[in-house]
Amino acid sequence: MFVEGYTNRGFTISGNKVVGPCAVLPRAILQWNVSSGTQTVQLLNQQILVLGTGDKVQRLDPAILKLMRQCGIAVEVQDTPNACATFNFLTTERRVTAAGLIPPPGTKGG
Repeated sequence: MFVEGYTNRGFTISGNKVVGPCAVLPRAILQWNVSSGTQTVQLLNQQILVLGTGDKVQRLDPAILKLMRQCGIAVEVQDTPNACATFNFLTTERRVTAAGLIPPPGTKGG
């Protein structure tokens, strides 16, 4: 999987257009209901989770962060443009990586 671009409406990931927030796994792209954070953690079997929280970095709920650490998942929270770049870099390094991405508002193309 490779994030090729993003707008305020969604993402282009490995040639697939995805509308809205999404979870990117090594072999799947899923629509992501952002409010269901605990359920999202249960889907992950990754070593690293990169979260893109829009146009600025948002704090992660401490309970969810604790749950991820207990599951052995390292979490990197960034704004979405940087999260896309980090995810792509880690993927090219062949790291077992997932991403949770929220489209940044105000972005018309990318």
